[in-house]
Amino acid sequence: MTRKSLSRRSALAWLGAGASVPVLAACGGSEARAQQNFPVSYSEAQWRERLTRAEFRVLREEATERAYSSPLNDEERRGTYHCQGCGNRLFSSAHKFESGTGWPSFWRAIDDGAVGFTTDYKLGYPRTEEHCADCGGHLGHRFNDGPRPTGHRHCINGVALEFRPA
Repeated sequence: MTRKSLSRRSALAWLGAGASVPVLAACGGSEARAQQNFPVSYSEAQWRERLTRAEFRVLREEATERAYSSPLNDEERRGTYHCQGCGNRLFSSAHKFESGTGWPSFWRAIDDGAVGFTTDYKLGYPRTEEHCADCGGHLGHRFNDGPRPTGHRHCINGVALEFRPA
């Protein structure tokens, strides 16, 4: 075999593997949330009216904002972080920490029932996707590499949050 055919074969194998990612993404995440009933619910058109384009992409379409793009990443005042979609209280500044990831990070939610979790396979492996318990809006992901006492890192898109100073 020539070097060219090996490169072509490698490229086709790589593309074939990438083609399976959308199929895996359908297993969990937004599909699981779509089957849940949330206290706050709007049609897609109503969500689009209520949210900016960036907020809609993150909260309703599960996009991820660019790292270090949110001013909330550097927010140091005391206060609470609410869902940009519905106003639900999600996180306290007392639980915020600098994770070095470029997204606002918290070691716990403000209350046990403030956020919900589903399994997300969008990258081809399971991750804990985090959403607002009141409206189902996508917030980010929870990882198990955070500080004590929980060991969790709630890695949250700043555009999904509204900060209200104390």
